[in-house]
Amino acid sequence: MECLNKPHVHVRDREHVERILAKMVADGPNKLQVCSDFDSTITNYKGACTYNVLEEGGLPEEYKEEAYKLRDKYFVIEVDPNMTIEEKTPYMVEWWTKAHELLMKYPLSKAMLHNMVANSSARLRDGCIRFFDSLHSNDIPLLIFSAGVGDVIQEVIAQQSTLYDNMHIVSNFIDFDENGTLIGFKSDIIHVYNKNENAVHDSDYFPNLSHRTNLLLMGDSLGDLQMANGAESLEAKLTIGFLNTRVTESLALYISKYDIVICEDETMDIVNNIVSNILASV
Repeated sequence: MECLNKPHVHVRDREHVERILAKMVADGPNKLQVCSDFDSTITNYKGACTYNVLEEGGLPEEYKEEAYKLRDKYFVIEVDPNMTIEEKTPYMVEWWTKAHELLMKYPLSKAMLHNMVANSSARLRDGCIRFFDSLHSNDIPLLIFSAGVGDVIQEVIAQQSTLYDNMHIVSNFIDFDENGTLIGFKSDIIHVYNKNENAVHDSDYFPNLSHRTNLLLMGDSLGDLQMANGAESLEAKLTIGFLNTRVTESLALYISKYDIVICEDETMDIVNNIVSNILASV
C-alpha cells in the first residue's frame, strides 16, 4: 500500500501489516469494526482537546489558571517515555480527579458548553468527515473511547460533521441537573491509562460485534492500545498510532507498540486510504 511509504509513516513489521491488510480487504466492510481515541486522534493535535475547550471557554479566568497549573504538572508525566504505565497511572488518577473537582466549582451549563465548542480551536482532522461518512454508509461500527469530556465530543462532531447512529461514545460524561447545570460526572473516571477497565468491557458491546472479526484501532497514547480488550473473537487487528509530540524521544517506543505510527500529521489521509481499500472489495 503506497500510503505506508511516506516519510512520516513508520511500519514496525511490513510483512505482518500487509498480511493483516490483505485479510481486511478480502473480508470487506461487513467484518470490520473501528475503535478510536478522540483527542489528537480524531481531532487535529494542534487544536484544543476536550478539556482545553472548557479552559478556552467562558468560565472565570481563575478556572483557566488552575487548570493550566494541573496540566503543567501532570502532562509531562503522561508523555514521559522513561516512565512505565504503572508508574504514571496514580498521577493520571490525581490529575483527572483534581480537574473534575475544579470544574465543579463553576456554573457550567449545557448552553455554555455548546457555545464553548463553537468558539474553540477544537477541529476534526482534515478528512475526518469522509472517514465518518464512509463508516456510516457501510454500517461499520465506530467506538470512540476517550479520556476527555463526552459532552464536548458530541458537540464537536455534531457541529463539524454528523453524529451518526453507528457511533458509540465512551467517555467522561457530565451530570447535569434539571436546569442543565453541571453537578458532577456520571461514572468512574476514564483517564489515558485505564481504558481496559471501563464498563464497556463488561457490557454486550463487543459480544454483539463478535461477527466483526477485523478491528482497526487508532490512538495517540500507549494506553489507547487497551481500548478494545473486550473484543475477544478477533481474527485480524491493525493498530495505528498518531505520534504528535516528542517524536524523537518517543518514536522507537511507539513503533514497538503500534503496527503503524503516523508522525505529526494533521489529516486522516492514511486511515482513509486504508478504509477505502477495504471498502473497494464490496
